[in-house]
Amino acid sequence: MERILWIILAFVAGAFLPIQASMNGKMAKAGGSPVHASMISFAVGVCTLILYILFTSQNVSWKGLKEAPSYAWAGGLLGAFYVTVIVLVFPRIGPGLTFGLVVAGQLLLSLLMEHFQIMGTPFQPISLGRILGMLLIIGGVIVMKRF
Repeated sequence: MERILWIILAFVAGAFLPIQASMNGKMAKAGGSPVHASMISFAVGVCTLILYILFTSQNVSWKGLKEAPSYAWAGGLLGAFYVTVIVLVFPRIGPGLTFGLVVAGQLLLSLLMEHFQIMGTPFQPISLGRILGMLLIIGGVIVMKRF
């Protein structure tokens, strides 16, 4: 049952991405700056997380954070890159193609990360079935672009 809940949450989080992209696009258009719209999105997110932490009494291991690998701190850079690129791309190629490409990119890199156990991911060997699945995703993106 718990696994089903996590699967549903992952699906809902993915479903919210086009909505977030549209909202950030509206903010970029209203303010005239995609980068500022991304910053506002992150600022609202930070405020939301602060409130969540305060209301739920979340704990943190400051010692653990100090011992985190230096590359782990770059997650925010990748998040800022992602949100800003989506703000720029979404109105130019539309939500379907944007997120088809996002999913294809995520799956391709996930496949490689699992095969080579990059950043501690569990080992999942590249197989014919996984390659076929990846090719079907890429094929779907091509079909969306052409038709």
